[in-house]
Amino acid sequence: MVLWGLAVLALLVSLASLARARRLARRLDALNQSYWELRYDYTRLRSQVARLDPEQPEEAPSEPPASPAIPTVSFVPLSAIRKKEQ
Repeated sequence: MVLWGLAVLALLVSLASLARARRLARRLDALNQSYWELRYDYTRLRSQVARLDPEQPEEAPSEPPASPAIPTVSFVPLSAIRKKEQ
């Protein structure tokens, strides 16, 4: 009898967690869609403002991107490290 009770309890817990996961998935989809709509609207409005005020300079980066650092250690193949046979 106790085993049946545990089985029913486990079934109820799993159904509740499944329902919660589905709700969270729908909420995540809604947030994702809202993000992309907001990003689209922002880009559209920015282009409209640029058309209305063409003398305003474009947003330029404050400093040029730094060049990638030159690695101090280069690749050394293992065959170069291996001792030569005498």
